[in-house]
Order: sequence, then structure tokens, then C-alpha cells
Amino acid sequence: MTGPQTRISVELVPRSAESLAAEVGDIASRLPWVSTINVPDLLKFELRSWDACGVLRALPARPDGRAYPAIPHVRAADVDPDAPLPMAEAIVEHGVEEVLVVSGDDADYFTHHTYPVDAVDVIRRFRAELPHVKVYAGLDPYRNGIAAEMRYLERKLSAGAAGVFTQPFFDTSYLRAWSALLPEDLEVWWGATTVTTPASVGYWRRRNMVAFPRDFELTLQWQRDLARRVIDVAQEHGQHVYLMPVRTSVLDYLDGVL
Repeated sequence: MTGPQTRISVELVPRSAESLAAEVGDIASRLPWVSTINVPDLLKFELRSWDACGVLRALPARPDGRAYPAIPHVRAADVDPDAPLPMAEAIVEHGVEEVLVVSGDDADYFTHHTYPVDAVDVIRRFRAELPHVKVYAGLDPYRNGIAAEMRYLERKLSAGAAGVFTQPFFDTSYLRAWSALLPEDLEVWWGATTVTTPASVGYWRRRNMVAFPRDFELTLQWQRDLARRVIDVAQEHGQHVYLMPVRTSVLDYLDGVL
């Protein structure tokens, strides 16, 4: 089981309130080691991430009878620089205490109104307008060079980020290399996900510039083994993990990991 300092989150896509309730029920019944839910903000669904946190708050589904702490993702490109944070009221109403600020998917820029605002700007806005909320930044170990990504991280930390969520890793050796570069006291959520089809491999290589390890396999068993290894590394350092099931159910991915 996990050590006292390690939190493990599952990333749940907010397709609907009903789908969230069903997945959380599965987690509560079969995955007692999950302590947190993080929620991406996907514009193709009506339920925004911060409103999904209100749904989760109403579900007393953890083994101890309490609701799971929920961490919504906030897309920086959606935030009007000349208006108050649009999700601030919902975040306060739903008792959200942590958020993850991400840049936003470029693919959405052609169909939704966006602003020339980056994650650094929005992290700074959260610290000014909602100072009680802990803000995490994103860290991408693949898409940029290491030096460029570290400089970007330094700007996010200077703006007030308290920690980072990484893009999913596919190799714990590379994860350990990044761990050695990050500040020792930085709160880190290491990511892992499922890639189970050749098309998914192509997506990660093309869009996120991922280099898969030689022993990579498309099987769910390989993905489960990776998740277990990522958790082991996080436990060694008192850090955290988020696990992101893609094109598979939460239980198919994670049942039996711990």
C-alpha cells in the first residue's frame, strides 16, 4: 500500500454527472488506495471541470464515507485577461482547494473563443484572486528541450505554483532523471496513462513527441506494471501520482495494481 505522504489520483473525464458517479462508485468499491480525483476540462462536454467537482463533492463514495478531494484542470487560453476568473464562483461554492492550470489544447482554438493568455498569467491570477487555492502547473518532459521546460517551470513557480502535474511518463528511468532535476521540495504528481493501440502510439509520438522505451507493449498488463512502478518511485520520494485511463475502463486499467 502507499506511504502516508503519497496521494494517488485517477483522472476522470467529465462526460456527464451520471458517468462520473458510476466511475467513482467503481473506484470506491475496488480501488481503496485511490485518494483523489482530478478532472480535465474538455470543451466537447458540457460539464466543465470545476462544475464536475461539485458533482464529486455530492458523492460520499470514499471508503471512509467522505467525498474524494477533486482537482479541476483550468485552461489558461479560456481566461479573459480583462474579467474576473470565470470559474472562481464555482470553485468557492464547491469547496475546491486545489487546481491544475494548463495552457489548453491548440485543437480547440479554432472552434472556441480563446485569449492570448498563458499558464503563467493564470497562475498569477489565481494567487491574487483565490489565494486560499493551491495551484499546480503542468510539466511536459517530452515536447520541449529540458532546458526550455525548466525555464518555463521556473516562471510558473515564480508566479505562485505550488507544484506540478507531469505529462504521462512511459519509462521510469526517464522519470527518475527528471526527478533528479526538479527542486527537492517541489510537490510533484507523476503521470501514467494507457496506450493500447497503434493509433494511440502514433498520436503520442506525433503530438507529444514521446519516445517509447524498447520494452513498451500495447497490453493493459504492461500499462498496469508501469503504473505500479511509477507509484513505487513516487513513494520513494514522498511524491504523488495520477493515473489516466484512456479508451479503457478504470477497473480494467487499475484493478490489481496495488
